Amino acid sequence: MDLYEYQARDLFEKYEVPVLAGIVADTPEEAKAAAEKLGGGVVVVKAQVKTGGRGKAGGVKVAKTPDEAYEAAKAILGLDIKGHVVKRVMVAQGARIDKEYYFSVLLDRANRSYLSLCSVEGGMEIEELAVERPEALARIDVNPGTGIDKAKAVEIAEAAGFDAELVDKVSDVFVKLYGVYKGEDATLVEVNPLVLTEEGDIIALDGKVTLDENAEFRHPGHALLEDKAAADPLEAKAKENDLNYVKLDGQVGIIGNGAGLVMSTLDVVAYAGENHGGVKPANFLDIGGGASAEIMAAGLDVILGDPQVKSVFVNVFGGITACDAVAKGIVGALAELGSTASKPLVVRLDGNRVEEGRKILQDANHPLVTLAATMDEGADKAAELANA
Repeated sequence: MDLYEYQARDLFEKYEVPVLAGIVADTPEEAKAAAEKLGGGVVVVKAQVKTGGRGKAGGVKVAKTPDEAYEAAKAILGLDIKGHVVKRVMVAQGARIDKEYYFSVLLDRANRSYLSLCSVEGGMEIEELAVERPEALARIDVNPGTGIDKAKAVEIAEAAGFDAELVDKVSDVFVKLYGVYKGEDATLVEVNPLVLTEEGDIIALDGKVTLDENAEFRHPGHALLEDKAAADPLEAKAKENDLNYVKLDGQVGIIGNGAGLVMSTLDVVAYAGENHGGVKPANFLDIGGGASAEIMAAGLDVILGDPQVKSVFVNVFGGITACDAVAKGIVGALAELGSTASKPLVVRLDGNRVEEGRKILQDANHPLVTLAATMDEGADKAAELANA
């Protein structure tokens, strides 16, 4: 779960990371009141959306008076930033910035470890820096067993090229930021920019935090951080049914059991789509190795509710859950959905009780269902139907 900036700021404050005061506002009037509460001087009005590039899109404005804060919020609220409509702003205390830096700690999935990225050139898009000047971005492996202690923090600061007189001060902040990462079971804690003020203070001026939803059982308070109103309704529905679902921008709905099989299915469908008008997968949906007929029905319900989906490819290898149970789930789901199910389904079954599963589907003889013998055949047919 990605947090809004103001939520990240609050977490930083909890772990004693140096931050500036900030107040959220949903209206221009609230923004003006927030600026007054912060002393009536310089503030920064910042759009609260879960995407980058806010400044370039006009979502960050400096205001020197409460009246200017009102006008800034009026201009920002309702703004569309990369498909995200701004419904809330944070009015943050202003700072006299001398230098800007970058710091992050994240989960390195490729190496099954943690990684810290750090640079004395902050403020810009880190992706641009990594491409244009990779030597300016220090990449330091972090052992999950030991984390970022003072010694490791000093190593990161020195590798990034901080001036010797700043290493001790900035490394203390790195340790506290790692405290956020570990203490909240995050997969990403990023500060861009981390600034040195003209007064000589190190402050986390902007924060991005991603929390690991697999650790929610350890953090009941994380549920309060979720913005349910902004959640994709299909993803919310899938979450309610404990489905591993990710929406994509294609036309072929995908259901499979097991992450590896689903990932392979995405690739095969994308390849097949090149021969059928360039159609692509519409989602990732893993119903799990032990999925029941009820789970299959819930998965179909989610995918068929996506208006972008033109066809569905169900690719299941029977193991813990036999193919006949999956077939019953498909038949039951179509019966339950009735006329709302109007998109063709291509089904490929293999593995445990495959013949029984195929027979169930054949006997049902549903007009929307086409059986495929292989994954390649199924992907090609699903892509063809989506294009048609």
